[in-house]
Amino acid sequence: MNLENKNEQTAQRILFRLKSHGAQSTATLAGSLQLTAEAVRQQVQKLAEAGLLEGSLERSSGAGRPRQLWNLTAAGHARFPDAHAQLALDLIASMRALHGDAGVDRLIDARAEENRRHYAESLQGARSLGERVRRLAALREREGYMARAERDGRDWLLIEDHCPICAAAQACQGFCRAELALFRAVLGKDARVVREQHLLAGGRRCTYRITPA
Repeated sequence: MNLENKNEQTAQRILFRLKSHGAQSTATLAGSLQLTAEAVRQQVQKLAEAGLLEGSLERSSGAGRPRQLWNLTAAGHARFPDAHAQLALDLIASMRALHGDAGVDRLIDARAEENRRHYAESLQGARSLGERVRRLAALREREGYMARAERDGRDWLLIEDHCPICAAAQACQGFCRAELALFRAVLGKDARVVREQHLLAGGRRCTYRITPA
């Protein structure tokens, strides 16, 4: 691997790490990516100059010097694809013009029902709530949501660090409503599903807490 390709790979790893874990310092990035601090510092500087990263000072309650943390800018987030964003916006606008909000809602409900059948088939045979959550996370990961399942005490978390339909969801938040209802339907009556973080409500990602009923 030549130096240019290696630097590009390092830059992509930095972007992915910040997308999935939030603001971090150069030292933290270096440790988590198993790279030298200098190698990360060089790439962070280039990404910041390209407008993909922005720095902020960490609030500190102690007397020490606050650390600089790096996070993605809007342009940095845009490096992670929003699937067919303009096409989706055009279709929603056309549907709303032709059939009103009720027509858009019917479209969203039809999409949700198709997903429900697909997800239910994929989760069939799962013997525990944890296995259902892990399978659901794997489905969402393949669909581009950067999804993963994590255990939190007796609960499970479904974490989605990216939304590949973000533009459509911003134009019509019925998509978000339908997704929450979809998760509740496929995970079953023995699970309580609550959205704790919401990308469109200012959260860094969407996070769902799944509690055994």
